[in-house]
Amino acid sequence: MASAIVIGATVDGLVAAHYLARAGHRVLVLDERSSASHSSTVGWVPAPIARDLALEQHGLRIERVGPWLAAPLEAGGHLELYQDIARSVESIRRVSNEDAQKWPSFCARMAAAARVLESLYTAPPPDPLTDDRGELWQMAKWAFGTRRAGPQTVVDVLRFLPMPVADLLDDWFESAALKGALGAMAVMHQRQGPRASGSTFGLLHHHVGSPLGVFRPARSNIVQVLERRPGIEIRRNAQVAQIQVSGGRVVGVVLSGGEEISAALVVSSEHPRRALLDQLDTKWLDPALVRALRNVRARGVVARVTLVLDAAFDQPNLVIAPSLDYVQRAHDDGKYGRVAEQPWFVVSAHRVEPAYGERAAAATHRLEVHLQCAPYALRDDQGNDDRWDDSLREAIAGFVVQKLREQQPAITNSVRSISVEAPADLQAREGWYEGQAYDADLALDQALWMRPVPALARYRTPIEGLYLCGPAMHPGGGIAGAAGMNAAQEILRNR
Repeated sequence: MASAIVIGATVDGLVAAHYLARAGHRVLVLDERSSASHSSTVGWVPAPIARDLALEQHGLRIERVGPWLAAPLEAGGHLELYQDIARSVESIRRVSNEDAQKWPSFCARMAAAARVLESLYTAPPPDPLTDDRGELWQMAKWAFGTRRAGPQTVVDVLRFLPMPVADLLDDWFESAALKGALGAMAVMHQRQGPRASGSTFGLLHHHVGSPLGVFRPARSNIVQVLERRPGIEIRRNAQVAQIQVSGGRVVGVVLSGGEEISAALVVSSEHPRRALLDQLDTKWLDPALVRALRNVRARGVVARVTLVLDAAFDQPNLVIAPSLDYVQRAHDDGKYGRVAEQPWFVVSAHRVEPAYGERAAAATHRLEVHLQCAPYALRDDQGNDDRWDDSLREAIAGFVVQKLREQQPAITNSVRSISVEAPADLQAREGWYEGQAYDADLALDQALWMRPVPALARYRTPIEGLYLCGPAMHPGGGIAGAAGMNAAQEILRNR
């Protein structure tokens, strides 16, 4: 019999499950999918998680390839950015000597600001309205640590966070290719353009935990490692239909087939709306909280295009975002419910080794294309609801192949298969609420002690024994397992 139930075998759910198991709980993880995930997890793996759960001993691999970004240039060739600052400087010098000179200073300033966020991300969010002395002391220590980073970092954090990333990049650089690529990194998974207030926050968020000068989160196999690591039980095809409550405290769950499972502790890694509005009787919630949950912004804007090739692709981290204006126009289409006429996209390439016994020539290459803007909810020219259909998917696939052909003409003859997943497909396959990888938009008004709403920011719900730990919680998606770790720490502190 389980003493704790975790809903969802996501990276946050699995991290929370293992922390609870380390503390002596018998943990049952319920996942509605039929099989384990075999895709890479995108995001920084915080050092405390890797250390506490001994992930490296269990086979954790962090994928960092160079260059981490390759942006096509109008005159031919590519602007390439590396973990090696000196190599990046030489690459940038091809388009602008002035930008090349500024790159090391820009990277150092952004890294210092990102470290301030990092110190906030590996702990439950501070509550600025608290009267608790212990919490006030923790906030004072954080403020003192930030002050010790130096006056320039303090000024930068206060200035950068609410700033449009286009303004930041215009302040520093002149190269359209460099600014377009970095601007795209800032608004990944966001329904906002680079000229939106607060978009620099996205660039800093993706820089947390990354090497100096890298503004794109790494991939890892952390989910697979956590699934194999002993200590917890995982049940597949186990869809939770109801979270049961008695006398204001959780008592277990009911599966879609009617099976009841008792537990005095339930932790959900699903979207808060699904856990609290769909699986829970809302009579247990204050109407103001219900209203706030319904107003949490979770707006998927990404289509995923997957190509399987017979030949290698020469630019494994290609970014098609030639300027800030290009990225902004794509967003402008998306905010009105249209797939962008000229979307921007990022390519990740992976070699797929042949199965045992097959000849080496049978190896294939998999391209995963993150394409924005492609809204979850489509609207036609009259503002009426529209839908994703085969013709739209074919148009997206054709656009991507055309752009890739411009970089590598021979690619047309090497495409073995191509598929397009809409935001709704990503919701079904990956569990991304409305196709939003972070479950809730990563915006300043939905961050830190306001994520996803202030009443839920400390992972606790109004139901005793019911907690939340998904990417909609602090610190948000792209920080692999941090919400699960922080939620588990909060649970163990309160029990």
